[in-house]
Amino acid sequence: MANKSTIRKQALQQRTALSDDEFLALNQLLLAQFKTLDFSEIKAVHVFLPIAKKREPDTFLMLDWLQANHPNISIVVSRANFEDHSMSHHPFSKEDLKENFYHIPEPQTTQLFTGKIDMVLVPLLAFDSKGYRVGYGKGFYDRFLAEITAKKVGISLFETNNEDISDVHKDDIRLDLCITPHRIIKFKI
Repeated sequence: MANKSTIRKQALQQRTALSDDEFLALNQLLLAQFKTLDFSEIKAVHVFLPIAKKREPDTFLMLDWLQANHPNISIVVSRANFEDHSMSHHPFSKEDLKENFYHIPEPQTTQLFTGKIDMVLVPLLAFDSKGYRVGYGKGFYDRFLAEITAKKVGISLFETNNEDISDVHKDDIRLDLCITPHRIIKFKI
């Protein structure tokens, strides 16, 4: 077992060690796995937008594919409130995005998405064999996921090392599944 702080540091180092070619190849493999998901019952997908400087998975590839292949699915993205660690949710428009202070692309519109979200693509640095994830430690997504019943899908550039997180908190929300470049892992909840 390892604690989140140690795992977070190792995961960030692993990401920054990737060459540009390796990073691009891993994102293409993630996209290939993403395409195999069942979207037949999905009406709205919440997608995190990647912090390019931190080498987060390129979810814009998934957004482009969704828009081209499932135009009937609403795509929702968030804007963070760093004062209370909450997020507001907005319809996606690439032209409406602007990077915030932390280099996160965010919607500028004040229009809120008010429908039901069926699937959430969840950012993470690492995850364990039980479906718990390590993020940046502010709890934005755990608070959001606790409020909804959507399918929770982690997106990871790397496999789990099968080492469980030692400091799981009672408010940590487990993933339903995690997409990695080589497989989709379903967690027994």
